[in-house]
Amino acid sequence: MSNIKYLLLRRITQIGLLVLYFAANAYGWHILEGTFGASIIFGIIPLADPYTTLQVLATGFVLGADVLLGALLIVLFYMIVGGRAFCSWVCPINMVTDLANWLRRKLKLDKEEVNYRFLKRNTRYWIMILGVIVSAVVGVAAFEILSPITIMQRGIIFGFGAGVSVIFAIFLFDLFGVKNGWCGHLCPLGAAYSIIGQSSIIRVKHDHEACTACMKCKVVCPENQVLHMIDKESISVTDGECTNCGRCIDVCDDDALEFSIRSFAKR
Repeated sequence: MSNIKYLLLRRITQIGLLVLYFAANAYGWHILEGTFGASIIFGIIPLADPYTTLQVLATGFVLGADVLLGALLIVLFYMIVGGRAFCSWVCPINMVTDLANWLRRKLKLDKEEVNYRFLKRNTRYWIMILGVIVSAVVGVAAFEILSPITIMQRGIIFGFGAGVSVIFAIFLFDLFGVKNGWCGHLCPLGAAYSIIGQSSIIRVKHDHEACTACMKCKVVCPENQVLHMIDKESISVTDGECTNCGRCIDVCDDDALEFSIRSFAKR
């Protein structure tokens, strides 16, 4: 069980959040209400996705202080925990893409050299910017209309309709198209949270002395470029694109990887 510890914790968190959202609608629970775009905890504490908030602001719509406070709380939280922890610990689409990429490894479909020629990881940053521009032009939060995160959440709560085809398309894209295609190359939320988490303090740390360079960590890592220090030096991951999913720690038989408090001494 130790080799799937963080994977299990992530699934419990993701499914638990969906259960709370569902129960709020079906049974009137007031623990967690709303959507991943804007929620409220216990009817008191507001939460709002920063990228969604930015899109709405771009439309010219005046937001209430509670929404702005909710966005600020989320930014502060992920600045400390790790920007893209949302992607691996909260986002329900992560369960779909993880399944696709697990099957991809089992079916030996990985061809990394083809993936990077076909689609660059910085594409998501351009999509993030484009989403804000389009929102300003058309007057609605552009990405929210097509967001698979919103589609999946609403489908679980109210039942899936034609929107399920979007989820299935992402699954097929990650399985037969580009490795970690949606989360790693296209999703603008991932881009936004990677910027937010550039200076986060909770990081994966590598112990070069213990490492045997088996590279299991790089095989399972959805953003394996952040593990550039493997078999080279004992430092923490500093790249904001790390999702802090913990899979590299799970699969490391050498105990060369662990979560730690990031040191800023060298900076």
